[in-house]
Amino acid sequence: MDSGTVAKKEEITLNIMSTLAVLYKIKLLSPVGLVRFLHAVWKYGINVMALLSFAAKTYRNEVAIVDEHETLSYSQLQSQSEKLAFLLQQQYGVRSGYKVGFMCKNHANLVKSIFAASLLGADIYLLNAEMSNSQLDSLLGRYDFHFIVYDGQLSSLIEQSSYSKLKLLSYHDHLPSISSLVASKVEVNLKLQRTSSSKLILLTGGTTGKSKAAAHKPSMFRYVNPFIAMITRLNLLHYRTAYIATPIYHGYGVAVCLLFIAMGKKIVVREGFDAAKACDFIHKHQVEVVTVVPLMIHKMLEHDAECLTSLTCIASGSAELNPKLVEKTRSKLGDIIYNLYGTSEAGLNMIATPQDLKMAENTIGKKITGVRLKIVDDHKNEVELGKVGQFCIKNKGLRKNSHHAWIEVGDLGYRDHQGYYYLCGRVDDMVVSAGVNVYPIEVEQALIKHPEVEDVAVIGVRDEHFGQRLKAFVLLANHASATQEELLDWLRNRVARFQMPREIIFVENMPYTSLGKHDKKYLRESQSGTL
Repeated sequence: MDSGTVAKKEEITLNIMSTLAVLYKIKLLSPVGLVRFLHAVWKYGINVMALLSFAAKTYRNEVAIVDEHETLSYSQLQSQSEKLAFLLQQQYGVRSGYKVGFMCKNHANLVKSIFAASLLGADIYLLNAEMSNSQLDSLLGRYDFHFIVYDGQLSSLIEQSSYSKLKLLSYHDHLPSISSLVASKVEVNLKLQRTSSSKLILLTGGTTGKSKAAAHKPSMFRYVNPFIAMITRLNLLHYRTAYIATPIYHGYGVAVCLLFIAMGKKIVVREGFDAAKACDFIHKHQVEVVTVVPLMIHKMLEHDAECLTSLTCIASGSAELNPKLVEKTRSKLGDIIYNLYGTSEAGLNMIATPQDLKMAENTIGKKITGVRLKIVDDHKNEVELGKVGQFCIKNKGLRKNSHHAWIEVGDLGYRDHQGYYYLCGRVDDMVVSAGVNVYPIEVEQALIKHPEVEDVAVIGVRDEHFGQRLKAFVLLANHASATQEELLDWLRNRVARFQMPREIIFVENMPYTSLGKHDKKYLRESQSGTL
C-alpha cells in the first residue's frame, strides 16, 4: 500500500472520529439522544419534524425562537407545529404530494409552518418575499401550487396574480391565519400518518432572472458533512444565541435555522432587515452568532459598532465579501468574520475562517469534507492550477448526485497552490474584450481598496473597437471628492491595461437585490435604455 493511500485512509478515519465526537457533543449520538432521534424518525418519518421532536425532548423548556411577536420554548415550538399540521390537514387538505409555497419574511410562524408542512409530507417551496408581480405569475405558471402561506404585506401581490387556489395569511387579528389556527381551541387528534415524502425546494435567481428549482430531501447522513463543518470551523458549540438576519426563504437562512434547532440554540429573528433595529436586537439579546450578507454587517458597523460587541462569530455568505469590509470588521470587533460559499443547488461547499482571510484576503476558503470540486473550461476540460474556469461540484447532499452528476453552478474561479479557492464572478458576468477574458470582480476588488470608495460594481458594455469594455459604478464615501480621472490614475498601477474601465459613473445609491448582492441586471438595463 503506497503512502498516498495510507494518508487518505488516515484522513478518512480522522474525519469519521471527528464527526462522531461532534454528534456526541450535541447529544445526537449519546445513548439517550440516539434513542430519542430514532423514536422521532419512527414516529414522524424522515422529515424536519423529526429533528424538531428530537430537539424538543432534549432541550424542552429552553428558548427555541424569539421574534417580534413571541418567545417559544422547544416544547412549545413542537406542540404548536404539530397542532398546525393537524389543522392544515383538516381544514385545508394539505397532504403528501401537495406543493406548498411560502411567501414570508423571518418570523416564528414561518418556522412553525415549515415543520407542519413537512410533517404532512408536502413539498415546501420557499419563495422570495421581494418578488414582483410578473415573477410571481411566472412561478405560478411553472409550479402550480396547491396552497400558499403569505405575509399580509403581500396581499395585493397575491390578489393581483393568477393564483386562485387555497391560501392563508401568516398573521392577522381577524382573518384566517397561521396565528389564528395555532391560537384556536380546537381539540386536536394528532394521529397523523408517518411520511418521508416531504422535500424542501429552493428557487434560485428569484429576483434577477428565471428561477431554477433545487430540491433537497431531508437526510441526516446526506447533510452530515456541511453540518459538522459549520459546527467545527465556526466553533458553534461554544455559543448559545444566534440571530438569523439572512432571509429564511434563502438556502443559507433555512439551513442555518435547522442547524441551530438541532443544536438547541436560542434563535432570534426579525421581519426584514434594518441596521438600527438589528443593532438594538443584537445588543438586547446579547447575540453571539449572526448570519449576514456582507451589506448587512457593513450597515451595522456604520450605524453602531458598540452594539455588536457581544458577537463572537459573524457568518457572511450569499454575496462577495471584500477585504476592505474584513479589515473594518477586524479593527472594530476582532477576528470574528467567516466567509461561507455555497449555492442553492449544491449547498455549503467552502468556509474561510478569520485565519484563512489573514492568509488570503479574497479567498472563499477551502472545501469542506465530502465536497468534490473541479474547475473546467468551455469544453468541460479541467484547467491548470491557478487558471480561471467554472466551478463544477459533487456533494453528497445533492439530490442530483445520486446519479453521480457534476453540477455546473455558474460561478467562475480558481484554486491556488495552498488549496484556497477564489471567485471571479458569474459566467454571465465575464467580458471578452479584444479577445481577452476579463473578470469584473477583479476590478471591483481593486477599486474597493481606494480610501474614498464606499462601494463599487463593474459590468460589461458594448464597445465599437473592443467588442466589450468594462464600466464601473462607484459610490463614494461620505465627504469624499475623488474624480473619475483620479480613480483611473490610481487604478492603472493595480490592474492590467485590458482591465481598465472605459468610464466610471458615480452613483448616489448602489442598487442591490433583496439578498444584498449588486443588482447588475438593473445596471445593465439602465445602460441599455430598457428600464
